[in-house]
Amino acid sequence: MKKALLAGAALSLVMSTSAWADIIIATAGPMTGQYASFGEQMKTGAEQAVADINAAGGVNGEMLKLEVGDDACDPKQAVAVANQFAGEGVVFVAGHFCSGSSIPASDVYADESIIQISPASTNPKFTDERPGEGIFRVCGRDDQQGEVAGKYLVDNFAGKKVAFFNDKTAYGKGLADATQAAYEALGGKPAMVESYTAGEKDYSALVSKLKQEGIDVLYVGGYHTEAGLMARQAKEQGLTLQLISGDALVTDEYWAITGDAGEGTLMTFSPDPRGYETAAKVVKTLEDAGKTTEGYVLYTYAAIQAWADAAKTAGSTDFEAVTKALNDGTFNTVLGDLSFDDKGDVSLPGYVFYEWKDGKYAQIN
Repeated sequence: MKKALLAGAALSLVMSTSAWADIIIATAGPMTGQYASFGEQMKTGAEQAVADINAAGGVNGEMLKLEVGDDACDPKQAVAVANQFAGEGVVFVAGHFCSGSSIPASDVYADESIIQISPASTNPKFTDERPGEGIFRVCGRDDQQGEVAGKYLVDNFAGKKVAFFNDKTAYGKGLADATQAAYEALGGKPAMVESYTAGEKDYSALVSKLKQEGIDVLYVGGYHTEAGLMARQAKEQGLTLQLISGDALVTDEYWAITGDAGEGTLMTFSPDPRGYETAAKVVKTLEDAGKTTEGYVLYTYAAIQAWADAAKTAGSTDFEAVTKALNDGTFNTVLGDLSFDDKGDVSLPGYVFYEWKDGKYAQIN
């Protein structure tokens, strides 16, 4: 087994749970950087899942110990994290967040016989081109999300000028391309298609171009930081614009960036599990502790639930046995009953629309 550690890579591993543990699992995502709010969601969900599983007796009589890896949504750092996990004897990873991190990391996990279940990586390539049978996800796919968003654009904005922006990442470009393809398949004609660079602060030139072209609707394939800046800078330029995006806006930080400029923003995300009866106990525990339940908290919790139940079915943490159990089983999770198809995609409801109002997002269909 290769257990090479990439020296010099920016890497942070935080050991969670103080109890002695025999089984090491992990979560990994952007614990630092501009997308750190999503890393916090994953960490919160993972810590609660481990605490609850251990309180119920652990897995096959053994306690779980959690490691948290910071990939900052950087592909090279994600590979470093994956190799570090291999060296630490991790048997399962609930991660990563960004598709651009999950895809390269999955090569390491397949090589090292580590099961990976992503709570959030939606690029179709993650499972369509997965390097091994131990790669899964409990979230949907960009082609599913794009189909819903493209139809919504055609149905609700007929005769309006629609622009498509993407941030050139595996997630953002993949989502924008899928949405644009669905939009065009239904007869829509994009008025503008542009790319931008994630991490920049000034999008006034792009906003000016939108204004000059008389754009009514902007679809953003990217993350909440850049989308939020675009919404705010559009308002500052006096541009009335309907901004629409995807599941990377499911964080309160979006509103912190936009303020009132975020009012009316639309986004696609899976049906909100916070209202599910299956999630009620976990949601209450987290809320009573003053912790977030937004976005991908429950998806990370569910990924760990599914793996733990599969390990119990297998009677071990052996890679092949647990992978078989994941492929064959149906798992009762905070997201409801779920199973995986032969690609490793999940059998959960698809995407619906949400609207931002008064600093919160709520499902509208």
